[in-house]
Amino acid sequence: MAGSSAAPALLRRIFCRSTPASSSVLRATFCSSAGFGPSPLSSIFGDGTEVANVPPLTTPKLFVSGLSRLTTDEKLQGAFAPFGRLLEAKVVTDRVSGRSKGFGFVRYATIEEAEKARQEMNAKFLDGWVIFVDPAKPRQPKPAPEQDTRSSHAGFTTNKTVGWCG
Repeated sequence: MAGSSAAPALLRRIFCRSTPASSSVLRATFCSSAGFGPSPLSSIFGDGTEVANVPPLTTPKLFVSGLSRLTTDEKLQGAFAPFGRLLEAKVVTDRVSGRSKGFGFVRYATIEEAEKARQEMNAKFLDGWVIFVDPAKPRQPKPAPEQDTRSSHAGFTTNKTVGWCG
């Protein structure tokens, strides 16, 4: 099919010629790749623009959000491995279905490696989705469940549930 090979060239000509500023992000993203469509790790800004005003890292662990449901631990590790010694790459999955929840964590050996990965991978495409890389926050301890102090002296508790039974 000769017509199908000409389609990417035609689309590139349409999207890459001068257009109004409102579509500059689309044009920059589309034109930034060598082939058809955005490259797997290209910036959504198209020109390597960095996000300003980001606080410095205090931990080598990063929170990665915006992951595709198709992203696996191995794909996440492959995307973040070039920036330093990666100790952990984990996509968080649902316990019941086993599907990705759309976020994960990566941990590096040093804070400097994590900072480089955050700068290079923030607002990039991975598996067709734009991912965002932020510092991981420490896990907050869960409060202990409240104990019912109104129990009888024999160790039995009273059931206060009101509802339909039958």
